[in-house]
Amino acid sequence: MTVGELTAAQRAYFESGVTRSLSFRKEGLLRLKQLLEKQEEAIYAALKADLGKSKQESYQTEIGIIKQELKEALKHLNRWAAPKKVPTPKILLPGKSRIDREPFGVVLIMSPWNYPFHLCLVPLISALAAGNCVMLKPSAYAPNCSALLAKMLKECFPAEYVTVVEGGRMANTSLLAQKFDFIFFTGSQNVGRTVLEAAAKNLTPVVLELGGKSPCIVEKTADLDLAARRIAFAKGINAGQTCVAPDYVLVQRECKDRLVDLLRQYNHKFYGENPCENEDWPCIINEKHFDRLQGLIAGESVVDGGEYRSDCLKLAPTVLDNVSFDAPVMQEEIFGPVLPVIPYDNLNEAISRIKERGKPLALYLFTEKKETAEWLLNSLSFGCGCVNDALVQLANPHLPFGGIGPSGMGAYHGKKGFDTFSHEKSILKKSAWIDPDLRYPPYSEEKLKAVKKFMK
Repeated sequence: MTVGELTAAQRAYFESGVTRSLSFRKEGLLRLKQLLEKQEEAIYAALKADLGKSKQESYQTEIGIIKQELKEALKHLNRWAAPKKVPTPKILLPGKSRIDREPFGVVLIMSPWNYPFHLCLVPLISALAAGNCVMLKPSAYAPNCSALLAKMLKECFPAEYVTVVEGGRMANTSLLAQKFDFIFFTGSQNVGRTVLEAAAKNLTPVVLELGGKSPCIVEKTADLDLAARRIAFAKGINAGQTCVAPDYVLVQRECKDRLVDLLRQYNHKFYGENPCENEDWPCIINEKHFDRLQGLIAGESVVDGGEYRSDCLKLAPTVLDNVSFDAPVMQEEIFGPVLPVIPYDNLNEAISRIKERGKPLALYLFTEKKETAEWLLNSLSFGCGCVNDALVQLANPHLPFGGIGPSGMGAYHGKKGFDTFSHEKSILKKSAWIDPDLRYPPYSEEKLKAVKKFMK
């Protein structure tokens, strides 16, 4: 079937009303859970083929997170979907007010290549829990993962309920030409603008999960050893190809040399003296991004790493020292294992530098002072973050994930994901046995006084 025919088939299926049943939704989520167990080894193999990921990294950042989302949805779906009673003002009595949650309808989910299962299936779980039909578009940059997703979901769901559309730009263009009831996009800011423009033609609501330059601030009271260990881990996951990876480090000047030395030590401890020979060290997704990262390193002071293998597109964890804010590496999201380290003299200076780059998707802060942490968190606007850790906020399904401003709009995970893919329908049920004439013309001073009394 063409994309247009698939969309029409899904709309007819949704209009049949079958997806509104909570038991139907749960059955679908249970099938997905069982399929995930069945295909776990195949998922590992596909992630290894496309991104060079180890089994443990694949489980920690993909399969485990998907399982958590499934567990939350299956456990709490009845409560999430239940009508919510709200107060009714005196002037509207006798009556009852409530909010019903209903699915949008036919949803398009467009996902990137860097976490091809996580970023496809987590929003899919939320969309199905909310009762929608879903058109899923994985990235062509991870072909093995895309093919496996298509195979898995075809086995799990009929195409009129859930279908995977594979392909590159032509497939994206064809999909965005259709009329959907909701669009969920994860990817770059540039493509996000294209999605938003296409959605605007049909006034389709959207969620955009984008990116940006997520800063990491290391304050002088921080435990530097712990900070270096956790920053090196967060930057090394998926070879830095993570939208919430620490993009650059701002460290108090007197701590800078020690932090750089510790980052070097942990990079070597985690990935060995020759990371490009390490089977567990992921690769860069393609030659275009590999060459781009090489260009960002050129001319900078490399104090650790920089080694690469063109044959397998591996680039060692790389630390850059004393980087200028005007350098090319500071003008775009790095999306790779390159970590600029920049000293600062006071926190106000650090805050000003961060604000110059727009509102980031994530922010990380290392400090032992609670007052400093609260002051910084209240001084900066960002999508999500951690104090004394990095990246791991994504593993909590109770924390909404999403950006702000140029880093995105809307959020998901857990209940927030269910809410994102649901429309809140407000309903007031009035009694028919009494109908005071207070609100009806002709008006009078007495009626106005009464209205003012009830509407205080």
